[in-house]
Amino acid sequence: SRSRDLVFHWFWPRDSFCTMAAVFPANQVIVVGGGLAGMSAANQAVECGGKTVLLDKSAFCGGNSTKATSGINGAGTKTQKGKGIPDNAEIFVADTLKGGAKKPELAKVLCQNSAADVDWLVDKFDLDLSLVARLGGHSQPRTHRGKERFPGMTITYALIQMLEKIAEKTDRARIITKAEVFKLICNGKAVVGCEYKKAGKILKEYGPVVFASGGFGADFGSDSLLATY
Repeated sequence: SRSRDLVFHWFWPRDSFCTMAAVFPANQVIVVGGGLAGMSAANQAVECGGKTVLLDKSAFCGGNSTKATSGINGAGTKTQKGKGIPDNAEIFVADTLKGGAKKPELAKVLCQNSAADVDWLVDKFDLDLSLVARLGGHSQPRTHRGKERFPGMTITYALIQMLEKIAEKTDRARIITKAEVFKLICNGKAVVGCEYKKAGKILKEYGPVVFASGGFGADFGSDSLLATY
């Protein structure tokens, strides 16, 4: 099968969370999705002094991120600099657009945040991302991994374990699996929470909602894009 690399990077600046906490009438951040993006969002919410509840419709967290077999891309990382690799966000953006990205503004966010994202994973979760390879479509070696066979699984599980420890020892994090979010709760045009199904019940959580539930590939419903097309 074709190898995969982790291409979604989550990095929400600390001041964004602080500003949100100051103006939003809730004491928690709701994260929908328990893959690498969702776990990154939840861990950073706690790191910035907030509380979080993470909802995932599966029986366990990890999502598609655990299937990545190549590594995670970052341009201008500490690891690259230590190896003398002349990479930066501008080169990464150019490669991404050349590869067919249709939204330059999103490509810039992805690439400009990538170094800080990879460094955060190494510094905060003691991950080994010391091996850097150049894969197809990249003009510089920037795909980071450790010596493990499945880097996606290694990276994602490290974040899951961190959040689980916080949930066990404090009241600042909760992880709810088998929870299918199906509706947003709105106050006018503002999203103030969500509703989810679990064990035949409909439950609610209130707070700002971060969607990190991936694409349509995991939607197996009868009216999904996969079933329709």
